Amino acid sequence: MPIILHIALTHLLGRKRQSLVSLLGIILGVGFFLGVASLMQGSEKDFIRRLIDNAPHVTLKDEFRAAPEQPLFKVYPQGAVELRHVKPKTERRGIRNYKEKLAQLQPMPGLRAAPVLSGQAVASYAGRDLGVSVSGLVPALMRGVSTIEEHMTTGTLDALLTDPDGIIIGEALAGKFSLKTGNRLTIAAPNGTVRIMKVVGLFKSGNKGYDEGQVFILLKKAQALFDKPNSANRIIVRLDNPYQAAGAARRIEAQTGYLAESWQEASADIMSTLMIRNIIMYSVVSAILIVAAFGIYNVISTIVMEKTRDIAILKSMGFRARDVQGIFLIQGVLLGAAGSMLGCLLGAGIMSSLGQITIKTPFNSDPAPMPIDWGFGQFILAAGFAMSAAAFAAWLPARKAGGVHPVAILRGAA
Repeated sequence: MPIILHIALTHLLGRKRQSLVSLLGIILGVGFFLGVASLMQGSEKDFIRRLIDNAPHVTLKDEFRAAPEQPLFKVYPQGAVELRHVKPKTERRGIRNYKEKLAQLQPMPGLRAAPVLSGQAVASYAGRDLGVSVSGLVPALMRGVSTIEEHMTTGTLDALLTDPDGIIIGEALAGKFSLKTGNRLTIAAPNGTVRIMKVVGLFKSGNKGYDEGQVFILLKKAQALFDKPNSANRIIVRLDNPYQAAGAARRIEAQTGYLAESWQEASADIMSTLMIRNIIMYSVVSAILIVAAFGIYNVISTIVMEKTRDIAILKSMGFRARDVQGIFLIQGVLLGAAGSMLGCLLGAGIMSSLGQITIKTPFNSDPAPMPIDWGFGQFILAAGFAMSAAAFAAWLPARKAGGVHPVAILRGAA
């Protein structure tokens, strides 16, 4: 065994209680770091998964990123005459030639698209009226871009094809109206068109607002209801890799000219909140390891003060300053390495235990497991931070030990 390592181990074993306390601090710090980090990252990934599953990855809207410039201002950008109270020409809303736009998008690799005509309407049953959002769809195409069929408790999207006047509603809306499949529901559009439709399916997404306010009908029926023949105001897109939605949205917008909004852009405020939450979380759990590192600093500082005369003797025997510093740095690294390994085992146990816990809230009838995210990178991050904190905590007293002047110490001792 190298002499420097032998001296470092002798110092640590000579103060077993203090060394064990410091080691325990690192173990607990790493363990709780992993437990909290896995829980927070798991909840974030679970939230994003729900967000991605319940919303399109990219939505092509019948809007423009910037309002088109009026022809007069294009011809006379520096004109001396100002025209006021000029408004754009009123035109029928919708994506022009949506079938051609859809045909342009469908050949793109890893991409599926479907047209939708959405609008607001009033649903009436047994004298009760509720506002709903009506979405007209094509079942064969909608199945590839939405998870709504996975949430259906009664019927399928194909039921809309078997009954042209069919409508699919959420269980929450059915509960408010006391509706069952086979009942008739009246839908009134803002233009005065009224249709009596048959409930052919029910869904339950878990989102109360969505289940109460969203209904689905055939695209052709929606076009007739809103008096928009051969029209669609949305093209919803789903990707094999949802994290490529931002780049895909830019390409789609450049190709079609219409506003293409990715799920990241639509949820920018939520993503910013998650980022801030992660910063707070890592700051808190990192503070635990920093506090634990102070235990190492305290132990090694005490050893340096008690062994000042021994350090002077080592230097007089030919040990250089970096050799003396190495003795105390090795002590910190040993404590950090042992604490990191044992802490990773403790963290794995904490994560495994948390993963077995299920929670049933008053707002959710189904118990849900704790969202835990296991990842090798978390162990690397926790162990690396613990080792860095331990090495830095040991470097401060080691630097002081390396600066000891043997002549002054030995002369004072004599």
